[in-house]
Amino acid sequence: MPSPSRISRLTRSNVFDWLALSEFRWSGRLQHPEFLNRLYDLQALPSKDHRYKSASGDIHQHTVNNDDWEDDWVFGDDRFHLRDGSDTNFLNFLVETVHPLVRNDSSDAAVMVDAYNNTLRPEGFELCENGHVGNQIVYSWREVSGYHTVARLPLAQSLDVTQNEVLLQHLKRIDRDLHADPSSAIASSKNLIESQCKIVLADLGAEFSERDELPGLFAKVAAELSINADSVAGDSRGSAAMKKAMRSLFATVQSIAEARNAIGDGHGSGTISPATPRHAKLVFNSTVAISQFIADTWNERPRP
Repeated sequence: MPSPSRISRLTRSNVFDWLALSEFRWSGRLQHPEFLNRLYDLQALPSKDHRYKSASGDIHQHTVNNDDWEDDWVFGDDRFHLRDGSDTNFLNFLVETVHPLVRNDSSDAAVMVDAYNNTLRPEGFELCENGHVGNQIVYSWREVSGYHTVARLPLAQSLDVTQNEVLLQHLKRIDRDLHADPSSAIASSKNLIESQCKIVLADLGAEFSERDELPGLFAKVAAELSINADSVAGDSRGSAAMKKAMRSLFATVQSIAEARNAIGDGHGSGTISPATPRHAKLVFNSTVAISQFIADTWNERPRP
């Protein structure tokens, strides 16, 4: 299980701000006490109104009878520790807001999950499908810290080559498909490096064909950027180690191309790909290392 509170207070506030500004009530079609009783024992929690013995009484009085509390009161109530409690407590609350018994419109739930995940993934978590009630999805949450988060990649923030939007489009597809469609994520990872190589070669005025395969394109980029000669100035052992690393990089490029052909989509296979999220993460992590190295080398090359 994750440590008690890896999700920052800022991230939690961003989620709550989105909810407060959206058209969606966190309690869905349930009244506040009914919703909270699904997660907490309200009879065991203290009241903030002297007239009642427990949270059950004061929450019902102020959110049902009087309706004099703002809808977002729960986010700052220290009885529920949503801003400063454990990740499990916070994530379970979000999962409950999209449960079919709370929200019977599956399209609304999908919009909320997408918004949550856009904020949560940089922290290493996401909501995910975990079953069905009838034809409606039941969600759970999971850690996703086993792969590079697209939003945090330097590659996503500053590619420093022309036509950045092409590469960002590949990154967005990978982020979308990494768990939902691993074979597509693998194909997009290969396409990312291929597009980057073509962009670099075109900008340098180097010749290449649209029919060139990925290993050949990478070899041309390596030659144009003098990647093959990469060394550590004044350190022979370091230079030797880096040359071994470069040979591994070439082998990794070849492996990514082969993975796309074997278990990625794009060739109209007659069978379902056996690729799983762990395969897609491995290919994507390798892609990040290669693409970032190309970008870094591009930035550091001698300028006319």
